[in-house]
Amino acid sequence: MTLTAPPRTTGKRRHPCVTRRAGPGSLLLALLLVALPAAAGCPEPSSANLAAIKGIGERTALPADREVIVDGVVTGEFLGRERLNGFYLQQATEHGPVGLFVYMPGATPSDGALIAPGIHLQLHARTGEYRGQIQLQRVEQIETCARDRLPEPLAVDWPLSEEQLSRKKGLLLTFPQTLTVSGNYELARYGSLKLAATRLFRPTNAPGETQQRDILVLDDGSYRTFPSPIPYLDAEGTRRVGSTVEGLTGILTHAFDAYRLHPTLEPRFEDANPRPEPLPAPGERLRVATFNVENYFISLGQRGAANADELKRQRAKLAAAVEGLQADILALVEVENDPRALADLVEQLSERTGIRYRAVGGDADRGSDAIKLALLYRPDRVEAVSELYADNDPAHHRPPLAAFFRSLNGGPAFGVVTAHYKSKTGCPPSGDIDRGQGCWNQRRVEQSEAMNAFLDRLAAAEGHERLLLTGDLNAYGAEDPILALTREGLVDLMARELPPEQRYSYVFRGESGYLDHALASPELAAAVVEVRPWHINADEPVFLGYDGPDNAAPYFRPDSFRSSDHDPIAVDLEWR
Repeated sequence: MTLTAPPRTTGKRRHPCVTRRAGPGSLLLALLLVALPAAAGCPEPSSANLAAIKGIGERTALPADREVIVDGVVTGEFLGRERLNGFYLQQATEHGPVGLFVYMPGATPSDGALIAPGIHLQLHARTGEYRGQIQLQRVEQIETCARDRLPEPLAVDWPLSEEQLSRKKGLLLTFPQTLTVSGNYELARYGSLKLAATRLFRPTNAPGETQQRDILVLDDGSYRTFPSPIPYLDAEGTRRVGSTVEGLTGILTHAFDAYRLHPTLEPRFEDANPRPEPLPAPGERLRVATFNVENYFISLGQRGAANADELKRQRAKLAAAVEGLQADILALVEVENDPRALADLVEQLSERTGIRYRAVGGDADRGSDAIKLALLYRPDRVEAVSELYADNDPAHHRPPLAAFFRSLNGGPAFGVVTAHYKSKTGCPPSGDIDRGQGCWNQRRVEQSEAMNAFLDRLAAAEGHERLLLTGDLNAYGAEDPILALTREGLVDLMARELPPEQRYSYVFRGESGYLDHALASPELAAAVVEVRPWHINADEPVFLGYDGPDNAAPYFRPDSFRSSDHDPIAVDLEWR
C-alpha cells in the first residue's frame, strides 16, 4: 500500500504576517461565493464553510483548486511524512458538524506549534481531492482565531449505516461500547487492526450463523508500511484476536476500501483473550493431535523457510508447540515431500523437547505434491499396530494416510486418519468457482466422498470401526465437504464438544472458523472425553511467525505462539 502524494505547490508558502494580494482567482472567488461573517477572533471573513466545500446539503462540492478562506477547530494533528502529512478541521454548520482533512506536507516546526487539537484556525488554502476524498491543500496562510475550543467527540455505536458513515467522515468520534479485535493480519505491515462489535466468524462455520459483519479498521494515524515500533502491542509483544477496546476516540475516514479510525487518544485495550497455558498432561488418557506445521521445508527458499535463520526459528517454535501439546500421536500437515524433511523434523523434536517421537513407516504412496502428511507417535506410550495406509483415489492430490495404534496400558486398537484437502485459493476462471464456500468446493466434496470409501476399506481391513479422521480439510464446519462426512455417520467432535464461539482454529480476513477437524466414527466417539483447540496461533499476529518482516525482529521469541497459521487440535481418548 504505497501512497503517492498529491503534487506539491510550486509557489512559496506565505507566512501568517504576509498580506494576501487579490489575484484573478481571488476576484473570481469573490463573485462566486458570499463571504461569511468573520468567526470570533479570526482576522477576516471566511469565504466558505466546510459544508459548502464538501457539498453537504443541496449544494455540490466546490471544484478542485478553488481558493478559499476557511476556519475550523483542529481535532486531530497528524503532521509529518511518517504520519498523514496533515491535520483535521471540524466546524459547526447549519447541517451539523462537518470535518475535513487538510493536506500539508510542507508544514514547518512553527506551523506545528499552531496546529494542535483545540486550536481554532483560519486557513488560506485550495480545495482538492485525493483517492476520492475531498480535502484542503496548498495551504498558504494560517492564523490563530482562538484556543481551547476542542469539540466534544460525537458518541456513536458501531455498526453505523453507510449513510451515517458517509456523513461522519472527518469528524471526531468516540465509541463508548466495547469493540473486539477480529483481525490482526495487517498490524505489522500497515499498523492496523480490524474491529467489530463482537468476534466475527465465517458464516459457514456453524449452522444458522448470523452476525452483523461490519468492520471498522483501527489505523495508526499513518499510511506508512512496516511501522517501527509496531503499534497497539501488549506487554508480551502481541495483540491477539479477541482483545477488546473501549472508549475508542479518533477521526473517522474512508481509505483503501474501508472505514478507518485514526485515534486521537491512545486506545485502551483489554486482554480479553489472553494467551493459553500449555495443555495439561494426558495422564492415563491417550491424546491425538492434528497440527498443520505451515510448510516445514529443509529445502530453503521454497514454500517454507527462506534461509537458515528462518529454519532455526521455525524449528524452535514448532518444538515449543509440540512440547506444550504433549500428544501421544501427532497427525502432521504440510511437511515437505522429501523423506529427509520428516526425518529432520522427528530428530529436531526429540532433541529439543526430550520427547522421543517415531514416524509410522511403510511404503505407502505419499503422492507428488510439494507437501505431504505424516503420522508420528510416542513409542513409550503407544504401539503402532500397522504400517501406513494411503488413499490414492484421484480426487486427492495429497493422499490421506492412516495407521492403527494401541495404548501400552491396554485397550482396543484404533485408527487415525489424517488428510489435507484442496485449499480455497488459486480459483479457476470458471467451473469450480467460489459459490459461497470458497473455490474448489466441489473438489473437496469429491474428496470427502472418496474419504468415506477409504474409511470403509480401513474398517474392513482391520475388522473394527474405531476410526478418527483429523487434519486440515480446508472446509468450515457447516460446509458441504464436512456435511458429506457427517451424513455418513462421522461425529463432528468440535461441534459436539464446543459452543460455537469456541469453534475455530484459523482466522482469515478477520473471520474465525475451524478448517482443522476431528471427526470420529460413533464407536470411537464414545471414547472421546475432551476436544481442545489450543489457540496458540490463529489469534496471534502473523508477524510473530518464523518468517516475520524486519520490523518484527524485536518481538520474535522461540515460543509456541504463531508457530504456524493454524491452531493444533487435541483429542483425548479414554477407554471405559
